[in-house]
Amino acid sequence: MRIWTTTAVLASFWLISGVISSEPINATSVLVENAISSPTPTNVKQIVVSSTEFGLKRVDSKGNVTIFQTTRVPLQEGNIYGWRIKLKDYRGEVKWREVLRLPKPPETWGTDNGEDFSISADGRTSVIRRTQSAPEGVIENFWTIAPGDPVGKHRIEVYIDDRLISTFEFELIPK
Repeated sequence: MRIWTTTAVLASFWLISGVISSEPINATSVLVENAISSPTPTNVKQIVVSSTEFGLKRVDSKGNVTIFQTTRVPLQEGNIYGWRIKLKDYRGEVKWREVLRLPKPPETWGTDNGEDFSISADGRTSVIRRTQSAPEGVIENFWTIAPGDPVGKHRIEVYIDDRLISTFEFELIPK
């Protein structure tokens, strides 16, 4: 009787272990098939930030743009503030995303370029997505102060390929 019981236990163990072990083998082969069917791109450019600037935009008589670096922006209608990022050894187009967070919603939101622009449900955060030519490896974005913009602490995050590459914290102050 003991031999029969031992044989029955061993037989069921082998049958069950065959079923259990077949699942991981199939799962592994599916993973390998998926990995082969979606190749990794070979032309991905490495993004390295060489410098960043944030502040008030100034344009001289020759049209040259400079940034007066500051983290305190006077809340004066028409002032233009923003950022510029220099990418090391980069040429071509760059797809970037900017997330601007305000202390409270402004009276109005808007952009001049008709780009991919969205606003959060609470009205405090905007997201801009842009593809920008960067022949010298420079990307930038600027905002113009409008009536109803809130004073207080602001934050801009800039992403390339869903990777945070720079953060700018600043404050709009009463003039």
